[in-house]
Amino acid sequence: MTKTKVALVRTSDRHAGVRRSIELLGVNPVKGKEVLVKPNFNTADPAPGSTDLATLEELILKLREMGARSVLVAERSGPPLTADVVRDKGYDRLFEKLGVRFIDLDENDTDHWVEFRPQNGNWPEGFVYPKVVRDAECIVATCCLKTHGKGGVISMALKLGVGLVPRRGYDFMGQMHGSPNMRKMITEINLCYRPELIVMDGVDVFVDGGPDQGVRKKASVFVTGTDRVAVDAVGVAVLKDLGSNEDIMSKKIFDQEQIARAVELGLGVDSPDKIELVTDDEESAAYAARLREILDQG
Repeated sequence: MTKTKVALVRTSDRHAGVRRSIELLGVNPVKGKEVLVKPNFNTADPAPGSTDLATLEELILKLREMGARSVLVAERSGPPLTADVVRDKGYDRLFEKLGVRFIDLDENDTDHWVEFRPQNGNWPEGFVYPKVVRDAECIVATCCLKTHGKGGVISMALKLGVGLVPRRGYDFMGQMHGSPNMRKMITEINLCYRPELIVMDGVDVFVDGGPDQGVRKKASVFVTGTDRVAVDAVGVAVLKDLGSNEDIMSKKIFDQEQIARAVELGLGVDSPDKIELVTDDEESAAYAARLREILDQG
């Protein structure tokens, strides 16, 4: 049976968590490539409301160390304007410090979007996403670990793709949030792009509420992989271990609608036994064993 590796590092040090988890995974999809980083700039709230500055900084530094030819960041926020979130969180100062180009997807005009219609999907007229993402040589995603109290149930690697679909000048978010198939629509966005590396920051976690504010618990974990379904499955196991809301606790992991739809679409592993948790110290190994038991329940 072919398994996908998911690196798990137990730490509250975000710099160490990014570095160790990527090294532990033992892959380098970025060497010699122009890399587009897709973070989570939802609002200006502290992580897990949005990507922590330390996580983003260490990720950019690590990608350069791994031989990336260049690194740029592309994202939009919502409901607040991206420019406001970037300023209020201090992302702009980080980009200046590191000499990184940032593409504010709020500022894209109609020439910068590509139409996409998932086959047999739940988007009535499809949606658009950025040409810069379509043309990216390599995409690296960094997400937070949290629940989504506005219909998504979970907001991790699969949900991160929503930030590629515009708010300004379009009604795609209204269509999605107003649909009974919202969670399937979230997953279908993932058909338009494929991150080659996913780094999930689970130092601080929302176990209820979200995506901007919620019931906060400390998980002190980084989860890194190449498979969005596997990363999200491990993330849900973390929520179950911490104790979360009814939507999380009452369902098996692979019955979560985002994950189930992703399996249908062939976006990742189709069962928990195809996930191999890899660790590099005793504390992380003990935690991985606990999560393994939760994963094996489905």
